[in-house]
Amino acid sequence: MAAYRSRTSEAVQRLLFSVKFASFQSRCCTQACKAHYSTVHDPSEKTFDKILIANRGEIACRVMKTCRKMGIRTVAVHSDVDASAVHVKMADEAVCVGPAPTSKSYLNMDAIMDAVTSTGSQAVHPGYGFLSENKEFARRLAAEGVTFIGPDTHAIEAMGDKIQSKLIAKAAKVNTIPGFDGVVKTTEEAVKIAQDIGYPVMIKASAGGGGKGMRISWNDEETREGFRFSSQEAASSFGDDRLLIEKYIDNPRHIELQVLADKHGNALWLNERECSIQRRNQKVVEEAPSTFLDSATRRAMGEQAVQLAKAVQYSSAGTVEFLVDSQKNFYFLEMNTRLQVEHPITECITGLDLVQQMIRVAKGYPLQHRQEDIPINGWAIESRVYAEDPYKSFGLPSIGRLTRYKEPLHLKDVRVDSGIQEGSDISIYYDPMISKLVTYGATRAEALAKMEDALDNYVIRGVAHNIPLLREIITHPRFISGDISTNFLPEVYPDGFKGHQLSVEGQRELIASAAALYISSQLRSHKFQGSQRVSIMPQERHQWELCVELEKEYHTVAVKRSGNVYTVEVGGEEVVVSGEWNLASQLLPLTINGTQRMLQSMSRDASGQINLQYLGTSFQVRVLPRLAVELSSYMPEKVPEDTSSILRSPMPGTVVAVSVKPGDMVAEGQEICVIEAMKMQNSMAAAKTAKVKSVHCKPGETVGEGDLLVELE
Repeated sequence: MAAYRSRTSEAVQRLLFSVKFASFQSRCCTQACKAHYSTVHDPSEKTFDKILIANRGEIACRVMKTCRKMGIRTVAVHSDVDASAVHVKMADEAVCVGPAPTSKSYLNMDAIMDAVTSTGSQAVHPGYGFLSENKEFARRLAAEGVTFIGPDTHAIEAMGDKIQSKLIAKAAKVNTIPGFDGVVKTTEEAVKIAQDIGYPVMIKASAGGGGKGMRISWNDEETREGFRFSSQEAASSFGDDRLLIEKYIDNPRHIELQVLADKHGNALWLNERECSIQRRNQKVVEEAPSTFLDSATRRAMGEQAVQLAKAVQYSSAGTVEFLVDSQKNFYFLEMNTRLQVEHPITECITGLDLVQQMIRVAKGYPLQHRQEDIPINGWAIESRVYAEDPYKSFGLPSIGRLTRYKEPLHLKDVRVDSGIQEGSDISIYYDPMISKLVTYGATRAEALAKMEDALDNYVIRGVAHNIPLLREIITHPRFISGDISTNFLPEVYPDGFKGHQLSVEGQRELIASAAALYISSQLRSHKFQGSQRVSIMPQERHQWELCVELEKEYHTVAVKRSGNVYTVEVGGEEVVVSGEWNLASQLLPLTINGTQRMLQSMSRDASGQINLQYLGTSFQVRVLPRLAVELSSYMPEKVPEDTSSILRSPMPGTVVAVSVKPGDMVAEGQEICVIEAMKMQNSMAAAKTAKVKSVHCKPGETVGEGDLLVELE
């Protein structure tokens, strides 16, 4: 059934990927050598000869890194659209398990079991997502004598169900959130339970995770709507539409404890990760340790996490998630019986390779360390880099091809876990994560400074990405001070994210940089005409007068040049800009009034239009001679589209439901249709009260960003 191919030129493949997929000790986090112990693999400790990774993208590549270090051959599985993906190229062998939809490929247990058999794999690492917490998959592997690199099926089953896990947590004397412990079956039952608990409440999928199937409700109407959407998302993501309701703790922190347990009754907690920066219940920025916890609270949370792990006879790496209020009261949220997306920051501060530990435990080895051995060595921060437009609800998915892609691995103490490369496609079928960007420092301030530098040096072209949002988060005074909660984004950006807001000084820096770049590029091409008649070669000129348009306002600037140094007068203030002006590179390391800045030249054209990424945000700047600006006033302006009368799709996705037909009257805010993207459902509403003129979509159709859905009269 499964298409199978073997890697015959293994040596060539290893050479091609040796730079990007080096071991943790070489590029990621020099702190490994500072840790209390080494995670270097002991070749005399035999584990498996061949492991199949039942996943894709960055987590598949991540597991392969450790397997390579341990001398284990790897098998990749892939859908037909992923045939040339990085994880496929990196593996020793690869098997196609079906077409693009996840239900027919990465969730296709029959095809994956066939791949296990045909390749002679001795073990399967599931990564996260997909089948990683599927007890039936683990059972089928066990029946075939194949090792599942994760906990036993009873632990997956117990912790995979939020209702059952909460009851087990209570019995294990773990603090739990007040709420209804049974399954909520109907909308009206949900409303009654919510009223009994008291608003606000959280409606969540019983089998959920990753923010899917979760809604906060503040009143009866939101409960009805939340019940509908959560059950639909849960069915789509997990094949299980059961829901539960519990008290929503307002303004909490989301702090989780990494645990590691073996099959011999030993269990450790590996310190905490602060995961409070979220959008739509999905994490955006994480750090380890947390600025909020003191040693006593950390220990209490760690001990309860271990109590829960032992209560279900847990063996492998897992994570116990807590909500923590302002008084450091903590409540059990859920246990993830798999490797977490944010595991690299725990690896950075402890020196442990968690994938290696999972493989050792799966083979039956006892843990190597005691609780008192586990350090907090330095500080690590992870930014989840997504192919998303952060200006739309803090991140709606973007699809396309990566036309330019360069990770900031030339910087010290930077780790990038990714599964893509230049030329890769970001598909509508899968999670839009591009990479996990991790920086490490001896202190939090040092780790943050390195993260800022890394984001400025990260080149991504071809898709929208969330680097502008990530950079604004990590440089925001509230984040720097540690004053954060899961409400951070809506509180800091109540009207939505608008990008970096330029100060007067920032405007001058950007204008001066654009003017200097424009002149440098014109001199290079010998086409600079300026506002004066050119009677000598352009290189012999040293002064210019230009107009720079920024945010629909023109600024007259005077520019003087001396070699690679430009002195630009902006609004009566001089700005000195210098650099090598390597116009072939998209990275522009500049010194602006003595401060080093990394700008990115996103694009520029002969008309003077320049797109510069400055302080993480892309700005459209136009540089013109004064005469051109004077003449431009005679050009007609484009009339903007009346968006109140039309509804366009804000993202690529699939139409789940259409609630109107031509001739219907709709009220402002009324739902018109539902679009599903990356397993999240989004309700599209009317912008005004009007009659429906025409409907251009129907359930089941795939739509692109900007596609016309409905017209109103």
